[in-house]
Amino acid sequence: MSLPWISMFLDAQAADFGAARNTQEAYGRDLKDFLAYLEARGAGFATATRAMVEDYLVHCDAAGLATATNARRLSAIKQLYRFAFEEELRKDNPAIQVKGPGKEKHLPKSLDHKEVDLLLHHARKMPEKRHDKLRLTCLMELLYATGMRVTELVSLPAEAVRGNPQMILVRGKGGKERMVPLSPAAREATQLWLTLRDADPVTEKSTFLFPSRGKLGHLTRIWFFQQIKKLAICAGIDPLNVTPHSLRHAFATHLLAGGADLRAIQTLLGHADIATTEIYTHIQEERLRELVLEHHPLAHPLKTGL
Repeated sequence: MSLPWISMFLDAQAADFGAARNTQEAYGRDLKDFLAYLEARGAGFATATRAMVEDYLVHCDAAGLATATNARRLSAIKQLYRFAFEEELRKDNPAIQVKGPGKEKHLPKSLDHKEVDLLLHHARKMPEKRHDKLRLTCLMELLYATGMRVTELVSLPAEAVRGNPQMILVRGKGGKERMVPLSPAAREATQLWLTLRDADPVTEKSTFLFPSRGKLGHLTRIWFFQQIKKLAICAGIDPLNVTPHSLRHAFATHLLAGGADLRAIQTLLGHADIATTEIYTHIQEERLRELVLEHHPLAHPLKTGL
């Protein structure tokens, strides 16, 4: 049962983060090597312990592998188990506290306000058909207004937005529910799309806000990922920096930079652990440093007249 974990993980990496084929292949090789190590000891991804992960790293180091290779393998293992925990394949994460020789963990590139505005603008311009314009605009406005995960977004029930609510209920990982507010722009875009969707006899019977004829019944993560890449190109933004996940990061970083509380952002993002949200604290630190440099009297040269 362990090999399907690798396939599901790599599919999610491609859909949510736009992982390049070479990156996916490297992760696949690394995880298969780790799996072989576990199976030789009568274990698998579902039963591996923290000690096994650490022993594997010792094994790799003893084999003379380069530091960068060991760091990449640990990164692959950590990401796999974060995915497994979020998807409830495991109730714990045996790799979360494992440290290795790798580089310091950095927050993926976020988009600034101007870039987000450009993406939202081109969502209204890029599609040729009115149907596609309203749908893509609704998707983008909802994503930036709520910070939803892409899976939560594309599978959102139509009932969640009926009645033009100021807040909507989002069902996240493991069926956990949270309330997230909608911006005025997101509410307007949602109601325009809902009206058009309900007028279509093909889609009006669907339970999803973004129905599709596919087996899932709603738009796929990969479809939306492709649309965002097209938007980036139209907006003149490097498409490598634009993914559904980078919009989620933009939502969080812009809130924190604007003075939002870290606990509130944790709730809005649907993070089970505040430690996951703490990757955004560097934004808070930068903001505090700027405040000190701008307002503290000792931050400016003293005019002594000497």
